Amino acid sequence: MTAKSFKYWETQDLHEQFNLVKSESTEKLNNWLSAQNDISEEERIQIEILKDKLIKNANYWNEEELKIKFIGPFLELVNLDGENYKLFYNRSMAASIDNIKVSGTVDMVVASGFQKPKKPFFCIHEYKQELKKDSADPVGQLLSEMIVAQKINGDGQVIYGSYVIGRSWYFIILEGNEYTVSDTYVATQDDIYTIFKILREVKKYIELIVK
Repeated sequence: MTAKSFKYWETQDLHEQFNLVKSESTEKLNNWLSAQNDISEEERIQIEILKDKLIKNANYWNEEELKIKFIGPFLELVNLDGENYKLFYNRSMAASIDNIKVSGTVDMVVASGFQKPKKPFFCIHEYKQELKKDSADPVGQLLSEMIVAQKINGDGQVIYGSYVIGRSWYFIILEGNEYTVSDTYVATQDDIYTIFKILREVKKYIELIVK
């Protein structure tokens, strides 16, 4: 058996190795992106504070600064924790798929469990700051995490994911061997409210599964 870490997977490799297919649009992704969750006035105030910080620093924060000063507080405001699931940071995941051990550390994952993730539902991959050029493939890295989540669960449920590059957010759905990637949502613009609604919608999907 061979082994390969999340950080070394590229999108084309996943297509060739695991027969992944990209779809330009799916009803499930469109429904997710069209989420209409309410945002309270208090939440709007906090979102604006975070947006202003991102406007001033998106070009300069490194990965850890982006995570600690913006993504973490933003996700806490969304509140992706529930009675039978929670948001975990920097946790290991692994699975053997077609005689290849795919493994690594997931930046953020919403999963069942209270001490360690068991059944993963939603993976978030935080990437490089905007001005840093890098040959790595964030879509390939996130998709490799999502196919491991799919394998761990073994129940055919859709896996949701997102990756973040500075101010830019992208959302992905993986169903079977077919995945779809959203257009860009820019967190320094009014898109930040749409991003918030999309993330909060994940709670509804998870609670339908774990109830």
